[in-house]
Amino acid sequence: MLDTLQETILRGREALARRQQADGHWVFELEADATIPAEYVLLEHYLDRIEPELQRKIGVYLRRIQGTHAGCPLFHDGAFDLSASVKAYYALKLIGDDVNAPHMVAAQAAILAAGGAARCNVFTRAQLALFGQVPWQAVPVMPLELMVAPRWFPINLWKISYWSRTVVVPLMVLMHLRPVARNPRGLGVAELFVTPPETVRDWNHAPVRSHWGHAFRLLDRVLQSVEPRVPRTARTRLIDKAVAFVVERLNGEDGLGGIYPAIANTVMMFDALGYPPEHDHAETAWRAVRKLLVVGEDEAYCQPCLSPIWDTSLSGHALAEAAQALGDDADLDTACGWLRDRQVTDVVGDWAVTRPGVTPGGWAFQYANAYYPDVDDTAVVGMLLHRADPAANADAITRARDWILGMQSHDGGWGAFDADNDKDYLNHIPFADHGALLDPSTADVTARCLGFLAQIGMKPEDEVMQRGLNWLIRNQEADGSWFGRWGTNYLYGTWSVLCALNACGLSHDSDTITRAVDFLLATQREDGGWGEDEETYAGAPPGRFDRSTPSQTAWALLGLMAAGRSDHEAVSRGIAYLAATQDARGEWAEEAYTAVGFPRVFYLRYHGYKQFFPLMAVSRYVGLMRRNDRRVAYGF
Repeated sequence: MLDTLQETILRGREALARRQQADGHWVFELEADATIPAEYVLLEHYLDRIEPELQRKIGVYLRRIQGTHAGCPLFHDGAFDLSASVKAYYALKLIGDDVNAPHMVAAQAAILAAGGAARCNVFTRAQLALFGQVPWQAVPVMPLELMVAPRWFPINLWKISYWSRTVVVPLMVLMHLRPVARNPRGLGVAELFVTPPETVRDWNHAPVRSHWGHAFRLLDRVLQSVEPRVPRTARTRLIDKAVAFVVERLNGEDGLGGIYPAIANTVMMFDALGYPPEHDHAETAWRAVRKLLVVGEDEAYCQPCLSPIWDTSLSGHALAEAAQALGDDADLDTACGWLRDRQVTDVVGDWAVTRPGVTPGGWAFQYANAYYPDVDDTAVVGMLLHRADPAANADAITRARDWILGMQSHDGGWGAFDADNDKDYLNHIPFADHGALLDPSTADVTARCLGFLAQIGMKPEDEVMQRGLNWLIRNQEADGSWFGRWGTNYLYGTWSVLCALNACGLSHDSDTITRAVDFLLATQREDGGWGEDEETYAGAPPGRFDRSTPSQTAWALLGLMAAGRSDHEAVSRGIAYLAATQDARGEWAEEAYTAVGFPRVFYLRYHGYKQFFPLMAVSRYVGLMRRNDRRVAYGF
């Protein structure tokens, strides 16, 4: 069997090598749902910068992903989602689709049956307000005064997550100025409302989940009545502060925060303030939006962001495992050099508001995003650099270690971009109907940090490690799994934590690890693989799906091997599944979405996951089987 698997590894390694860029890095497509490409269509019509051929190709994409329920799901084969469906319908109408065409008639009926466009989420209503389709009263108030709210104030910019901060600042300017899209074809979506928008009185329709929610809803009603009475001139200074915030973090062609919603809001903000398209800032923001486009021969879509640091570090780990299994060397010098050049060492980002005095040393997720390095990426890059050449990479590893140590939250865990970003009451304000305004500690990021620190030599008895381990043990689910915030879901979380516990030296026979192993064994499918539906974020059974997927199978296998179960029959069955599903080109197929932006709201399909994770799992298995020692030696 090992000889056959060697061929699997060789094909997989060659396939991954084909994807490497000339300068050493990897970047795979990162796909979300209909929301981002539809918003891009709306943006072109907002600005009257319409490219018919590009829009035609986006239309092909939007029609292809329309579900059998006639609307758009949040992930492949997912359920109808009202907000995504409304945006997609409006985009297709702007592109030129006849509203009497069967797919448009069916989409309209599905939207109306779900309550109509008035029931959309806050960000969709903000888009509709910019096109004059709903009054601005449909959008909860986010006053510009937040630009000067002190840190002790219960609601301020520094208490919300980086992604929310970068999206909200330019949006607050738009909400204050209330511009109207150019919309040169004069098209609206009145047909998507059950009752005319001007007659709707209950725009904040999301269920109130707490006393905080009732209080914030009352406050929003007060602000809604006060806002129109505030003279616009009185807020000139606040607009200036918002613009200065954006300009300082404009981030070149990688854009504010490196994420589409923030970049698009920046483009519209500059336009609303009268910046001509050729102005340096306006042109820079527009280039950043365009950089996110994926344009093929027949169809096109817009990505939510780019993932080169993540893709490069994970590809590097897969190649390192392949080399160890095959008994040769992995050529990681160019990839590691590319990564070293992108370590953030000279910018003190927003994270320093809660961690002043900590020295920068992280990596972002995107090509560039210096104000917002990512703790998760930093740990994974650090482990790769240490594995590839600890001496040559010593300075970069030390800087990464010091920054990660400084970013530990008071609860012992780590969040993705900020420390102690856990003021849960903020998820109850009307504007936060997506429930993802915060960046608290998570099992997957905490595990990655512990894995990195253990791999580079920190001892389990160190206080930092003890606090992190205690956080993980406290947050184990009753069934033995861990919740996966940034990957789907309990399979991702459990794999991540088992790698960390192994690196920290926890006994493989401990109750914590045994319970996690039992969860993975119980969720293996008949074909030997594993799969998990995005619906597990909405109450579906953890770790289960109607199909196996290559990436999730790889996570389960890596978790079991980290737990010392490489000899278990379940592992050999899972490896056989991966070997059998690899194609002749050395690649795996995976249409399912196995990653997360915001649970229940926004999901992701990393096109690289189906490639580097299976290669990593098969390679690790072969490497372990050929050694007398079955213990995984790395933190990842």
